[in-house]
Amino acid sequence: MTRPLNRALLVLASASPRRLDLLAQAGVIPDAIEPCDIDETPLKGETPRLAALRLAAEKARAGAQRHPDAIILAADTVVAVGRRLLGTPPTSAAAERMLGLLSGRGHRVFTGVAVVSPGGRLTTRLSETRVKFKVLSAVDRRRLLACDEWRGAAGGYRIQGRAGACVISLIGSYTGVVGLPLYETMGLLAGVGYEAP
Repeated sequence: MTRPLNRALLVLASASPRRLDLLAQAGVIPDAIEPCDIDETPLKGETPRLAALRLAAEKARAGAQRHPDAIILAADTVVAVGRRLLGTPPTSAAAERMLGLLSGRGHRVFTGVAVVSPGGRLTTRLSETRVKFKVLSAVDRRRLLACDEWRGAAGGYRIQGRAGACVISLIGSYTGVVGLPLYETMGLLAGVGYEAP
């Protein structure tokens, strides 16, 4: 498939295969994939909602520095239990602690999406989804950890994987929980003149 001559390059500033799959589902194939390595440590006193937006914006800006004439798309997902932010667990023990916090409780998944246009204008959107897990038994937790889906996953789980069987309810954007809310993303891309083939 060739890119229309009048359209800027679209660069996805993410290494996530899930985000790439979600874009393909919407008919969008980035011209380039270039993850941006930024410090994802939350700022002191920063809410999960603001962290998701800030991190997505920082990734998009970093991509725009390398590709000033392209459309840069970036996203960041965080899981929150109350004001407590659950990022990506570094170890299986950390993932197990996160699953313990989520067991039998509701939590929120925030995904910030950011787009930088070729002119350097940044626009952002936030997806907020409420998810409730069943009470996770020791067997449930063991299975979720053994399949390694916790690796690279905010909150230590992937809803499109085995954890999907533990979800009692979801209010909001399923694609936002996976990592890229398509409604918000397509709106941002349309706002900078990008049209999916």
